[in-house]
Amino acid sequence: MARTQNLRHKVINQFIDAISNQYICSPLPSQSVLADMYNISRTTVRHVLIHLKEIGILDSVGNDYVIIRNPSKNDLLEITIDSPVIEFNIIEKFFYNLIQKRELQPGDNFTEIQLAHQAGVTPAIVREFLLKFSRYNLIENLRRGLWRLKTFEQDYAEKLFELRELLETYALTHFMNLPEHDKRWIQAKELLYQHRQLRETVVDNYHAFSELDRKFHALILSAAQNPFFDQSLDMVTIIFHFHYQWDDSDLRERNVLAIEEHMTILSAIISHNDLQAMNELRNHLNTAKLSMVRSLQKTKNKKQKNI
Repeated sequence: MARTQNLRHKVINQFIDAISNQYICSPLPSQSVLADMYNISRTTVRHVLIHLKEIGILDSVGNDYVIIRNPSKNDLLEITIDSPVIEFNIIEKFFYNLIQKRELQPGDNFTEIQLAHQAGVTPAIVREFLLKFSRYNLIENLRRGLWRLKTFEQDYAEKLFELRELLETYALTHFMNLPEHDKRWIQAKELLYQHRQLRETVVDNYHAFSELDRKFHALILSAAQNPFFDQSLDMVTIIFHFHYQWDDSDLRERNVLAIEEHMTILSAIISHNDLQAMNELRNHLNTAKLSMVRSLQKTKNKKQKNI
C-alpha cells in the first residue's frame, strides 16, 4: 500500500511540475492522451485530476480540465525520494537500456515527462541527465521538454577514434610507468582473469562483454589521472556498447575477437613489455574502428534498400 501511494504521489508531483513549467497547458489534453504521455492508466489519471481539482489547481469545465492557478511548492506531496546521485544513476541506466534494446532509435522524439515516469525519477533529474548527455551532440533539444536522438555519420565516428587513440595511448604510457606498488597492477591481473572466465562462456554470454570492456579502457585511462579522460569513456561506451546505429549481426564474433585482443594487451602490460602493449593497443583500437565503419555502412545500405 505504501509503495502504491508513493508511486501515485510521484505522478501527482510530475503533473504539478509539468504545469509549473508549462509542459501541460490549459485546457489539459484528454485523459487518454495524458495516460499515454505518462504511461499510466486512465484510472490513475482520473485520481490525479481529482486531487488537483480538490487543491484548487484545476477546475472542470464540461469535459475539460482547465488550470485556474499556478502550483506552488506547498502543493507537492511527500514521497520517499532517492538521493539525486541514485536517481541520476537510475535514469542514466534506463536511458542507455532504451537505446540498447532499440526502443529508442536515431530520429525518435522523446519527452522529459515520459522518461521521468518510465524510469520512476523526477523530471528535474531527467533534465539534468539530458543536458549533460547533450554535450556529446547525440541528442538535440527541439523545444522545452522535447528531445530527439540524433544520427551520426562515419566522419563523426572517425573523429571519435582519433580522440580515443590519442587519449588511450597517452594514458598507457603513464600506466607503464606506474610504481610497482600501485594498485592498478593488481587490477590488471584481476581483469585478465575475468577475461579468461568470460572467454569460456562468451559464445552464449557475449553481451556481458560490454561491462568488461568498460573496465578495461577505464583502467588504462585512469593512469592519466585526468577527469577529462574519464569523461571521454562515457561517449565511447554509449556508442560502442549500446550499439547506437550499429548493425549487430556479427556482434558475437566482434566481442570474441575483442576479448582476445584485450588479453594480449593485458598480458603485455603485466609483463612490463611497453612496446608490445602499445602496438597491441593500437591494433585493438584500429580493429574497433574498422568494425564500426563496416557496421555503419551495412546499416546505411539496409536503410537504402528499404527506401
